[in-house]
Amino acid sequence: MSRYRPPAAKSSAYITAEGHARLTKELKQLWKVERPALTARIGAAAANGDRSENGDYIYGRKALREMDRRIRYLSTRLDALTVVDRPPRDTSRVFFGAWVTVEDEAGTESRHRLVGPDEFDSAPGYISIDSPLARAMLKKQVDDEVSVHTPAGEQYFAITKIEYS
Repeated sequence: MSRYRPPAAKSSAYITAEGHARLTKELKQLWKVERPALTARIGAAAANGDRSENGDYIYGRKALREMDRRIRYLSTRLDALTVVDRPPRDTSRVFFGAWVTVEDEAGTESRHRLVGPDEFDSAPGYISIDSPLARAMLKKQVDDEVSVHTPAGEQYFAITKIEYS
């Protein structure tokens, strides 16, 4: 068994203004608050003497590496993202940032917002623009029907409402 993994599919480089602000806030919090506190804790642990058996020092260094990895990721990702902060010209169609209400075959309605892959969350109904449902809805209008291939089989949805906030 080899360790080779095929490269991950390239994700969309779009983000809403709210998502960009949240990621920027996270980066600032990590860089200005949490990292200095962690390095001070590691410095205090290092002053205790033997570092080879010092758990605070060893686990602090590990936490610092993980934090630095997240800081590097956020820094490079924020530079590569395009902030979409205004609605499209044609608001009658589904595009990035839209709130879309869909109805499934059973008549159950659900509301989703199409956002970037860095900010999707199921709690407020955000779905990634790269998801199968979002890709199927792109450029559709109200009363259009979309089909999505899922592990349970083909599912059909009707678009009932499109909003941009």
